[in-house]
Amino acid sequence: MTASTPRAAWGNLLRRLHFYIGLFVGPFIFFAALTGTLYVATPQLESILYKHALYSDTTGEAQPLAEQIAVAEKAIGDQLRLQAVRPGLIGGETTRVMFADPTLGPSENRAIFVDPVSLEVRGDMTVYGTSGILPLRQKIDYLHSSLMLGDFGRLYSELAASWMWIAALGGIALWFYTRPKRRINNAFQSRRRVHVALGWTLLGGMLLFSATGLTWSQWAGGNVDKLRTQMNWLTPQVNTQLRGPAAEVDSHAEHRGHHDAMMMPEMAMDLTLFDNVLHVAREAGIDANKLEIRPAKMAEQAWTVTEIDRGWPTQVDAVAIDPHSMQILDQTRFADFPLMAKLTRWGVDFHMGILFGLVNQLILIVFGVSLCVLIAWGYRMWWMRRPALASRNPVLTLCQCWLSLPASGRGMTLFISVMLGMMMPVMGFSLAFFVLIDWLRWRAQSLLSLSESTK
Repeated sequence: MTASTPRAAWGNLLRRLHFYIGLFVGPFIFFAALTGTLYVATPQLESILYKHALYSDTTGEAQPLAEQIAVAEKAIGDQLRLQAVRPGLIGGETTRVMFADPTLGPSENRAIFVDPVSLEVRGDMTVYGTSGILPLRQKIDYLHSSLMLGDFGRLYSELAASWMWIAALGGIALWFYTRPKRRINNAFQSRRRVHVALGWTLLGGMLLFSATGLTWSQWAGGNVDKLRTQMNWLTPQVNTQLRGPAAEVDSHAEHRGHHDAMMMPEMAMDLTLFDNVLHVAREAGIDANKLEIRPAKMAEQAWTVTEIDRGWPTQVDAVAIDPHSMQILDQTRFADFPLMAKLTRWGVDFHMGILFGLVNQLILIVFGVSLCVLIAWGYRMWWMRRPALASRNPVLTLCQCWLSLPASGRGMTLFISVMLGMMMPVMGFSLAFFVLIDWLRWRAQSLLSLSESTK
C-alpha cells in the first residue's frame, strides 16, 4: 500500500512511529511517571517516619558544632572519614553529621543525627545525594531511576526520557495531519479527543521532564554536558585549591551514580574549625538555614560552605575558605549564575518537586497521574481498534510508510534519525530495534503475499 499524497504519507509515518513508541516505550514511561509520582508524594511521609531522627523537642542554646561532631564520631567510631556536616540551624531540627562509608553505594553517606542542644544521638541511617533523602525515598529514587538494577537499570529511564519528547511532539503533529475537517461523533473519535486533550495539556511537562531526565542519563547526559561546556552553561563551582586552578565538577554526579574522587590521605582535623568556618561563611553572606560544611580532604584544599535550599527563592551560594588563615578564597552567588545555569537548576529542582514546596508536589502528582492515564488510554484506544485495523490493513509498516515519503522526506528523516541517535544512543539503538522488528514483519508479510499469489 502506498500513500496517495505526501500529506497522507507523513500522516501514516507519524501514526506508525507513534504506535511503536506507545507499544514498546509506553510501559517504561508509565513506570517512570508512576515511581516519580511516588517520589514527590512522600517527603511528608518521610518526615513522619524519621521524625525522631530529624527533630527534637529540647529547647535552649545549641552547643558548638565541635561538640556535636565529637558526639557523632564517638557514636560511629574512628573507622569512617568525616564527609560533611549539615548544622541544625532552625530550632527543633537536628544536626546531620555525615561519614563516607566504603560499604555504601555511590553518593551515599552514613549520617548520625545529633540534637544540637542536648547532644543526644537521635538517629543513624544512610542518606543519599545533595538532597540528603532518607531510606524511604532513596529506595523509590533507585526504583525510579534504575529499577534497582544499578547502571544497567538506568537504561530504562534513559529510554523513557529519550522517547517521551518525541512521543509528545509526534502526537501533536499526528493530530494536525489526521484530524477530521468536521467534527465526527462516534466512539473512536470521542476516545481520541480525550487522548488529544490530555496530550495537549501535558505537552509542556513531558518536554521539561524529558529534557531534565536526559541531563541525568548515562549516555545522553554525557553529550548534554559536552554541549553545556561548549556553550558555557555549566554551573559555577568554587575553587577549593589553595594553589592552582579549580577541578571540573559534574553537577549531576549524584544522579548518575558517580563515586567521589579518589580518596586521599586524611589530614588531622581540628573540630573547632567547623564553628570558625561557619562564622566566616555567615559574615560572607551565606545566610540560608539549610547549608552544608565540607572539610578539606587534603591539606592543600579549602573547606566549603554551601547553601542547599533548593526551594524558592533558590539559595545555593557557596564559599571556599582557607582553614589556616580563615580567609575566603572564592565564592559563587546564584544571582551571578549564567541564565542557562539558573534554568538548569530550576528545571532539576522542579523535576524533583522541591522548587515551590507543596505546590510543586501537587502539580507533579497531578501530572504524573495524568500521564499514566494518557498512556493507559492510548493502550485502550489501540486495543479496541486493533481487530478492525488488522483485518483492513495487515501490512502497514514503518518501512512502507517511510518509503512512501518523497525522496527529500526520506533523506531528511534519515539524517535527523542518525543525528538524534548519535546524541541519544539509547534512543538510536531502540529505533534500530523498531526498524528491525518492522522489517521482519514486512518481510514475512511480503513472503506470505508472494506465496498466495503463486497458488
